[in-house]
Amino acid sequence: MKNTNAIGSKVQMCERPPRLKYLKVKNFRALHNVEFRDLAPLTVLLGPNGSGKSTVFDVFAFLSECFEIGLRRAWDKRGRAKELRTREAEGPITIEIKYKEPNYPTITYHLSIDEKGGAPVVVEEWLQWRRAQRGRPFRFLEYREGKGQAVSGDKPDEEDQRIEIPLKSADLLAVNALGQFADHPRVAALREFITGWYVSYLSADSARGQPEAGPQERLSRTGDNLANVIQYLAEQHPERLEHIFRVLRQRVPRIEKVLSETMPDGRLLLQIKDAPFSQPVLAKFASDGTLKMLAYLVLLYDPSPPPFIGIEEPENFLHPRLLPELAEECRLATERTQLLITTHSPFFLNALKPEEVWVLWRDEKGHTQASRVSDITGISQLVQNGALLGHLWMEGFFGVGDPLVNQGAPRLQGKGEGRQ
Repeated sequence: MKNTNAIGSKVQMCERPPRLKYLKVKNFRALHNVEFRDLAPLTVLLGPNGSGKSTVFDVFAFLSECFEIGLRRAWDKRGRAKELRTREAEGPITIEIKYKEPNYPTITYHLSIDEKGGAPVVVEEWLQWRRAQRGRPFRFLEYREGKGQAVSGDKPDEEDQRIEIPLKSADLLAVNALGQFADHPRVAALREFITGWYVSYLSADSARGQPEAGPQERLSRTGDNLANVIQYLAEQHPERLEHIFRVLRQRVPRIEKVLSETMPDGRLLLQIKDAPFSQPVLAKFASDGTLKMLAYLVLLYDPSPPPFIGIEEPENFLHPRLLPELAEECRLATERTQLLITTHSPFFLNALKPEEVWVLWRDEKGHTQASRVSDITGISQLVQNGALLGHLWMEGFFGVGDPLVNQGAPRLQGKGEGRQ
């Protein structure tokens, strides 16, 4: 289902957000050495249980938390090096991303973390880009264990002066620290990009709560403030909220509207009115699927969405026939944000393109491997001839991703073979 209403038209006129183009992870749990190149605005991870989908998801949550609550707390929360480092592996945990701001060259951010005396240490952190079309990339920020240099200015150049700015401790991230200063705008932009990530763990039970009254702009990661966000939309963006209700009615035909009402004790009640009944029912008695669909629509139609959104298994509690339309809505949302989604649903896959899907599996050593579906021999040609990805996956055409079959590497296309 394509959205061609006024809201959809406004969305398409917005300036393109920053885009994550690349991710490389080393020694992070099962991700011993995994690389994702040329990430699409909508990227979906597919694979059996235990293949590493949730671990990739947690890489984004971990990096975001390093900026929000600090490396030490994010590290301790995950069991420190004992639980975080790939089993029987040595060396630091490394995360490397490449992202592109509009009108600027692609920036590479490299972060390597190890442990000393039970505490995390930033053993290496750098930013680099290539200003010209050709030439050697240069690092305009480089730190080791709290000591390093950075080049200031909006467009740092190799000839610019590098200034030493020591950090207070070796577990501080230089990008997080320097990104708070106006004379490092590119560092600040990266910091804002990462701290703005929304890695969701939406729960229907959380949405049933009765939070304190008061409008809130952004949905929490669990969705426990859904009533507050609906209150905000009703006050500040009523046309957007009406559009959300209109789409919700298409998905759940008996629903007329959703109400957010303040009680005398200051709590906020979320109520859902079904036709033909005159009185609404409390959200606590609504179905899991209704609440999850409402939360997804509020997230995807956020008037000012996060630059990056992660959603795990959106198919849970939803009717399979709703999933292709939800996938199309996710793709529409990429006009204003970037999405990473994990799934087990062939119905969701049926609405996707081969270049949007990565299949994950474990090799004989227990390490996660990943391949873009468009790189698997024959898949793109089958889709061009009318086949659907979900059907191809269920019928074993991917060669990997089936939990009942021994996993080997997929047959990948040679250079240029099958590329469009």
